Amino acid sequence: MLRMTLGSRSFRASIGMTLLALAGVLLFGQLGRWQWHRAAEKRALVAAFEAGAKAPATELGSRALSELPRYALLRLRGQYDGAHQFLLDNIGRDGVAGYEVLTPFQLEDGRCVLVNRGWLPLSNGRREPLPDVSLSPSPAAAFASPQQPVEITGRIDELPVTALSLGRAPPPAGPGWPKRTSFPTAAQLGAALGRPVEARELLLAATEPQGYRRDWRAGGSGFGPERHLAYALQWWGFAALTLFLYVFMNLERRKP
Repeated sequence: MLRMTLGSRSFRASIGMTLLALAGVLLFGQLGRWQWHRAAEKRALVAAFEAGAKAPATELGSRALSELPRYALLRLRGQYDGAHQFLLDNIGRDGVAGYEVLTPFQLEDGRCVLVNRGWLPLSNGRREPLPDVSLSPSPAAAFASPQQPVEITGRIDELPVTALSLGRAPPPAGPGWPKRTSFPTAAQLGAALGRPVEARELLLAATEPQGYRRDWRAGGSGFGPERHLAYALQWWGFAALTLFLYVFMNLERRKP
């Protein structure tokens, strides 16, 4: 029993209640701290996205995508591999289910970059059949022949991830293309292609042909820093309330 005299009042609380209240305050305080740091991370992502939009496009050269800042604007030269594409599943827009189309892009030095050509909805709202994501050979799309190199621009980004391991599914084995996959790693995509790929993807610029819906935003922008800050204040409010209730419920007026 914890006892304390405070003027005309006395404070008495059991060890069990004290430990429970302390655990609650610490838990709520840590949850608030975590949300505060998440808000800072989201602000940094938004700032990096805006900075990438203002900077001119640069050549990749011999550098890996992982060596450059996230959302940096790049200009690449090479060839699309339209025969081996991936459909990133479980990605919605405005409440509609669909896919993001990931197409290998063979650079002139032989390396392979995965180009995200944008989002498209399920065909008639159904998962079967798979949508036609073939590349157009039209001159307007800068494809005079399948072998002719093209130049594209886009932003560097991380591959989509999910917090739940149950939501991940590597590309299926077998000859069928395009392959539907859910939040795969670069290693899994490279294994399906039979050759290594860059660890990051390239978000195809909205001005480029051969793409779908490309309203790119900073990662996690759907859950912005303001909401994280609100949750941080909420958790800290719970910590303060727990402490208040602990004191209030165990404070008694001393008998004369």
